Amino acid sequence: MEYSSIQLDDLPDEILLIIFNKLNKLSVLYSLAGVNKRLNVIAHSPNFTGRLNLLRCLSDHSIRLLPKRRLERFCSQMLPEIHPKIKWLNLESISIKRILLSATYPALYGLGLYVYCNDIGEAMSLIT
Repeated sequence: MEYSSIQLDDLPDEILLIIFNKLNKLSVLYSLAGVNKRLNVIAHSPNFTGRLNLLRCLSDHSIRLLPKRRLERFCSQMLPEIHPKIKWLNLESISIKRILLSATYPALYGLGLYVYCNDIGEAMSLIT
């Protein structure tokens, strides 16, 4: 039996979108942006840039902050490219200032604010 090797770049865009839509949008954006032109176009599509959760939601409904390096890369490298496409942001209280002051958001119509409780790591939704 012969084995064939298929790489990510060999798959059609439709199949890639099916796969990527099953993943966390911020992770797709963070992982694919800048890899190559084709994946960059897919990562910057409205599927992945329209509504962003800039926090980590856990299965027990608690939240965690994004790692500092990841947040810095997002604000300095990715946000300048996608900020006009963002329609909704879910943010936590610790990094809200950093994110909102990093760019203008002409298409933004919704904002979810979450209070991060450092001692227990639970979140409380303020506005959605």
